[in-house]
Amino acid sequence: MGLLIAIPNRNTERLEAQLVAQLGADKVQVWPDIRDADSIDMVLGWQVPEQLWSQLPNVRAVMSFGAGVDGLNLAAIPGQLPVSRIVDPELATDMAEYVLTQVLLHKTNMPRYMRQQAQQEWRPRRVHSHNKVGLLGFGQLGQAIARRLNANGFSVLAYSNSAKTDSDDVQHFQGAQGLQAMVTQSDYLICILPLTSQTKGIINADLLAQLPEHAVVINVGRGAHVVEEDLLAALQMQQIGGASLDVFNQEPLPPAHPFWQTPNLIVTPHCSALSRIDTVVEQVVANYQRLERGDALLHCIDRKRQY
Repeated sequence: MGLLIAIPNRNTERLEAQLVAQLGADKVQVWPDIRDADSIDMVLGWQVPEQLWSQLPNVRAVMSFGAGVDGLNLAAIPGQLPVSRIVDPELATDMAEYVLTQVLLHKTNMPRYMRQQAQQEWRPRRVHSHNKVGLLGFGQLGQAIARRLNANGFSVLAYSNSAKTDSDDVQHFQGAQGLQAMVTQSDYLICILPLTSQTKGIINADLLAQLPEHAVVINVGRGAHVVEEDLLAALQMQQIGGASLDVFNQEPLPPAHPFWQTPNLIVTPHCSALSRIDTVVEQVVANYQRLERGDALLHCIDRKRQY
């Protein structure tokens, strides 16, 4: 048996060292320096080259190097292979704190004050009374965000793919009409959806036009959830009140990208929640050992739903 790390354009030395320490040097290989393709039966990957799958005749399982699987190109992976992902409890905590921070920054006018500081302007403004947060997505991360927002006095609305029962803390929405109903009353719209063919480009001109003019968009999902030209236009025309973006179609964000210079837009470098290497290694090793024993992998996705 063997494990292949296939994560192009990233430094994986620390990851490799920890996996070797746990599994042994003879069990771990790193793309593109494959020593023995026949021995590989599990791939840990992200942005895996499509042609790789035809080179691995005995692969039996795939793990995503991330909480999502959009970096795997599921269509290219043989359909019989189980696909699992990383589930990091601390990641949910980090994400919830990031989202709360961004909501409070906009609520208390901090983007405005940072611009005023650069111009040495002294113009105080009342804190916004806006209090409704709409969540696009209500999985593990969305639920953690909802709890943190509730604890800080915000009302939470949540849109998800499957019907859920309202609680004292969260009002749920589903379907096209539900999405519209939630968006029109959201002071802050948080995207935490998995990236699928259905959710790509969900934050577009049509959706942005339904938001209140004071609304703030916060994207911690994937860059492709946002049609960047539409969001830029909405901000420039002051159709919405502001935005915070942690993910982008191209990363790092190019120096010439207009987002860098857009007022009332906070740009952060895909840092809202970073998986810890120790957690990744622990779950990869656990799944590798389960594969050895013939047990089902942990945290497998539904390939039809793409999450």
